[in-house]
Amino acid sequence: MTFLPKILITLGVVSYLAACNNNPGATNGSNAGSNTSTVEDQGPAFKKQGELWFISKQNNDTIRKIDIEVARTDEERAKGLMYRRSMEETQGMLFIFDVAEEQSFWMKNTYISLDLLYIGENKEIVSIQKYATPLSEDGLPSYKKALYVVEVVGGYCDKYHITYGDKIDFKLD
Repeated sequence: MTFLPKILITLGVVSYLAACNNNPGATNGSNAGSNTSTVEDQGPAFKKQGELWFISKQNNDTIRKIDIEVARTDEERAKGLMYRRSMEETQGMLFIFDVAEEQSFWMKNTYISLDLLYIGENKEIVSIQKYATPLSEDGLPSYKKALYVVEVVGGYCDKYHITYGDKIDFKLD
């Protein structure tokens, strides 16, 4: 049925189609309209590409370590954590930009609440946007120049007392 995508777009179900198209385990519409939950419904699987440490500004001790997925290209950065239905507290995404400048993210097609940490060239946290609202298209600006952005589950910064001035370090696989 070649008309099905046009009907769904007309009905405003673009994000559902995009989620299915970006999900390698999903079959072409076999679960459309179904209320059953499958592994595929969790969105793209986490791919560990390195490790990242949050470091205290007070004593240079490690606060926490997480496994990271990395977004380096424009395409990877645009997709980010879209379509994910869950993420472990021990996981996150590191965005690496070519130039330090003010950044702004949104939560379009992102189903989990996130804390976004904006990090300067010296790997110091310059600003944080906490508990970002899932699926919101409101901008979440850095307000300062950032070369890196780290996304972790919403509430992570409060739980582990990560704040402005703390630093990060990371190792890529």
